Amino acid sequence: MRMLCHFKQSLMLLASLIMFTLPMQSQAEEIYEAPSAVAMALDGLIVRPITLVATVIGSAIWIVTLPFSLLGGNAMDAADSLIMTPARATFIRCLGCTNSGRKIEYED
Repeated sequence: MRMLCHFKQSLMLLASLIMFTLPMQSQAEEIYEAPSAVAMALDGLIVRPITLVATVIGSAIWIVTLPFSLLGGNAMDAADSLIMTPARATFIRCLGCTNSGRKIEYED
């Protein structure tokens, strides 16, 4: 029962980190790329599912190693490396682009 309580607390902490960090990161960079249709198709069918799995696995690793990273004082660095980097590649990147960030169109 006690292990379930710790798991729920870790999961809530993870959800809070993602909820508060993703909106800040979504406006951090602007992308000026024009990917091809093939790049978009490959990104949507192959790369995005892989980065989504990497985000989930990174989250699990972060939760397991959280006590050690808290003791070492680098829990946020670990969260950025294990969770946020693949999450940015999955959710905050235009389809087919190589850099994470939001693509914005400018009128001439």
